[in-house]
Amino acid sequence: MSKTKHNHFAGSTTWFTADTHFGHRGILRMENRPWDDIARHDDDLVHAWNSRVRPGHDVFFLGDFAMNSSAERCREIFSRLNGKLHLIIGNHDGDRHLELGWASPPADLRTIHVDQVRLVLCHYALRTWNGSWRGALHLYGHSHGKLPGTNRSLDVGVDAWGYRPVSLAEIQERMAATPETDEERRIAEEREAKAKREAEEA
Repeated sequence: MSKTKHNHFAGSTTWFTADTHFGHRGILRMENRPWDDIARHDDDLVHAWNSRVRPGHDVFFLGDFAMNSSAERCREIFSRLNGKLHLIIGNHDGDRHLELGWASPPADLRTIHVDQVRLVLCHYALRTWNGSWRGALHLYGHSHGKLPGTNRSLDVGVDAWGYRPVSLAEIQERMAATPETDEERRIAEEREAKAKREAEEA
């Protein structure tokens, strides 16, 4: 895996998305996307992206940019997307995708901070992650909205968010509305107990 990077970004200018699958006709049927023409699908996703993202904003793309698209087509779509794009590598991202003009080196796993919130980014959903016991949140793609999120981890792919990038505020709002799992409740209780012990020992 690529070395984990730590960076700080502003919530008002940072976005997350994944699994656009530009050029992939099969994705329309596989994921029941409401298009019957892949060119129209691609154009509408670009429009939805640019309706939210401004040229100076940061976009963390959590994998699977395009499929069945030539290198030229990938470059053409990439050039139309607003923002400084950062790639978290997905299982369908090959050389033609890795060689696009990403704003930072593509990585398998990356940790960033947005408005002081620690986020662990990976194309795949993780059961546990660095800092999960200390308030870090986990964002992923790959599941196309089929893997339910928790109040600590969430799918940011287009199939789960109306085919558009999403902000941290929106992510946190959805997480807050998601009941704790038994495992998360146990972790929270153990974290509180540890904090209490440390306070008593201080």
